[in-house]
Amino acid sequence: MNKTIGMLAHVDAGKTTFAEQLLYHTNSIRSRGRVDHRDAFMDSHEIEKARGITVFAGQAVMRYNESTYYLLDTPGHADFSAEMERALRTMDYAVVLLSAVEGVEGHTETVWQLIKRYGIPAFFFINKTDREGADAERVLGEIRSLLTEDAADLADALRIGGPGEPLLMDDSLKTFLAERDERLLEAYLEERLTSEEWNQALIDMIRQGRMYPCLRGSALLDIGIADFLEKFDRLTVTNYATQEQAAGESFAGNVYKIGHDAGGTRLTYIKALRGSLGVREFVQYAGKGSAKDGEKSLLEEKVTGLRIYNGERYAQADRVHAGDLFAVVGLTETRAGAAVGDDADEPLPFEMTPTLTAAVSFPPELPVKDVLRIFRMLEDEDPALGLAWEEELQELQIRVMGAIQLEILTSVLRERFGLEVTFGAPEILYRETVAAAVRGYGHFEPLKHYAEVHLEIRPGERGSGVIFADACHADDLSVGYRNLVGQHVREREHHGLLIGSPLTDVKVTLLTGRAHNKHTHGGDFREATFRALRQGLEKAENVLLEPCYRFRIRAELEHMGRIMADVQQAHGIFDPPETSETHLLLTGIAPAATFMNYGTELASFTRGKGLLSLTYGGYRPCHNAEEVIARRGYDKNADPLYTSSSMFCAKGAGYSVPWDEAEAAMHLL
Repeated sequence: MNKTIGMLAHVDAGKTTFAEQLLYHTNSIRSRGRVDHRDAFMDSHEIEKARGITVFAGQAVMRYNESTYYLLDTPGHADFSAEMERALRTMDYAVVLLSAVEGVEGHTETVWQLIKRYGIPAFFFINKTDREGADAERVLGEIRSLLTEDAADLADALRIGGPGEPLLMDDSLKTFLAERDERLLEAYLEERLTSEEWNQALIDMIRQGRMYPCLRGSALLDIGIADFLEKFDRLTVTNYATQEQAAGESFAGNVYKIGHDAGGTRLTYIKALRGSLGVREFVQYAGKGSAKDGEKSLLEEKVTGLRIYNGERYAQADRVHAGDLFAVVGLTETRAGAAVGDDADEPLPFEMTPTLTAAVSFPPELPVKDVLRIFRMLEDEDPALGLAWEEELQELQIRVMGAIQLEILTSVLRERFGLEVTFGAPEILYRETVAAAVRGYGHFEPLKHYAEVHLEIRPGERGSGVIFADACHADDLSVGYRNLVGQHVREREHHGLLIGSPLTDVKVTLLTGRAHNKHTHGGDFREATFRALRQGLEKAENVLLEPCYRFRIRAELEHMGRIMADVQQAHGIFDPPETSETHLLLTGIAPAATFMNYGTELASFTRGKGLLSLTYGGYRPCHNAEEVIARRGYDKNADPLYTSSSMFCAKGAGYSVPWDEAEAAMHLL
């Protein structure tokens, strides 16, 4: 039986040490490494060894009893939440570690919300019970009050019988299960269930996310690890087809990571969900830019290699089957989050989205194409980087979660590529949209060139990006030129007029256009399209948008007034608070600019007991737009990337018409 399990936790909860113990107990490694000794099997990257934290989702393989386990150790620091979330989507079961001293922490709450969102069955392990100040019972109470009431302590309530015998549960655990299932309650009262039936009920409820086992121990001192491993193995099941069954099914899988080996070979990491895949077989998937507004265009490429990774090492495989985690060589345009094979589709959006942008400075003597090649490799591996290169400005921008991520990127670029770069201070990534529909007109007609484009620009749904639609009649413009207009609308992020930030949440519709039989060239429609977009924005009511966080704040009830006042002062909004006798839960939306550092303040006045969980909350109208616009000082007329004027021709010479006069000069009006 194949099982993929992931370690998740707040930073420094001890999950890498815990993973090392699991590998040691299953004879997968000969000696147990430690993060602080820089010899952990899972933290094999030099940067991880130097910093003592997990940065990249590490993978290992272990075998126990009749099952093969793919073990994922995910980053615990909030700056690497995107890496954690990508790994999360592959997991059959999650293991959430908490420190017996610190208990439930801010990032624990974030991890838990993602587990619930993706419907992943989970186990809790209260670690570091050997430390001074440890209180496992208190932490169990925090889990039940702050995360889920369905956490059950299995440390003493479930005992391991002999080989082949069912686990033995005491009456308190049976009562716990019966309270959550009417069928079980009736059988419990009538005392008619066997031990095997109680075991199956427990397995089913765990898998359905109706209860969450909790165990405890010390990974560092190897306390409670063997007990956890045996109980986990007995209580987890997956329903992947056997190798014989998979041979008759079509292949389907999910991409969870893109990587490159030391030689630069591109690797696509896939979780197989159905069927099997062999070397030299073909696999289909949605390539970069292959989907066109409702259409699905698929690439098909040959698999030239299959690798099963175990730490830094890997074994070549001829064929992989449902439930396997593996790396594929030969796929050139796959993206993290996308489905491949029979269910090939575009990547689904992720919850953890960067809200900051930073400028990249590199030595001027370096060829730009080499720098871009390196950063595009990194963007392949972490699509959240959102690389943006402004050719005319010779400026490179990336998107990040925080300052620690920039420090890691600096080290990665130096050690892996020998590239020395510096980053500007992270700034809020603003966007722009329009408040109402407008029409934009663009004409490009210098001597021996010709293109005219009429567009409608109207507000779209929040989070929709830029959508293109074609309403142009075939008699006005050929399908080839209409497709060119759509390509140019989608090919890059377009600047807004307020601060030059990316345009978003708009639907751009081609109304009509004109070409010349002799003088029109492909690039003419690019010029006309950009000018039409810009001319429309000149007439529009432009709106500045700012990124927001969805927040969850848990704290003692005495702090309710202060917290609500802080949220309002930060220009956030909140739902009616949920309260118990002792605690408060407050949820809502707040601007990233005002709330990104609130966790430090909350920890200060709650003496470390307040918990703040932040996830990406989309874009909303900026709360201080005038201030931001004034501070940025963007001059729309000096932007070399765009012009809103149109170019016409008379008497063999081209001349420019400003945007406010261009509409009247159009040939199609």
